[in-house]
Amino acid sequence: MKHKLLVAAAFSLGMASASVFAQSQVDVSNAWARGTVPGQTSSAVYMTLQAHQATTLLSVSTPAAANAEVHEMKLEGTVMKMRALPKGLPLEANKPVELKPGSYHIMLTDLKGPLKKGDTVPVTLKFETADHKTSEQLVKATVRDLTAAAPAGGGMAGMAHGAHSQ
Repeated sequence: MKHKLLVAAAFSLGMASASVFAQSQVDVSNAWARGTVPGQTSSAVYMTLQAHQATTLLSVSTPAAANAEVHEMKLEGTVMKMRALPKGLPLEANKPVELKPGSYHIMLTDLKGPLKKGDTVPVTLKFETADHKTSEQLVKATVRDLTAAAPAGGGMAGMAHGAHSQ
């Protein structure tokens, strides 16, 4: 009987350890998506990510769009360029990374329907730690107004999302 109790205790401790590891290795806050107008086929999702250890945001997916990618926008000379990050977005340990208009963001293309203010968009984030362990995390981004948090100077306004500079 004592042996069974020890085995049960060890199993419980192992499960507790596994569930601690299964908890998010990346804190996600302020997840939101930009609303769309009728006929619009693309939008973006923004959030702040903070990893507990060096991690890479490898990929993203959502049932709201046929395509979802991690993108970067940056000024090269006088031209704002946007490109997908095929190797993902590196996250340093304990350093917040803000996905925001005019910077890193999750690009949604071929939307399956309009994104209306107040709705939520489920987004699955796939991460890989430096020791090659992968995990997925479901985030629910609240849809904001089409003009929400647009940076001075226009941000994504007028960007053609069909062709990306590499």
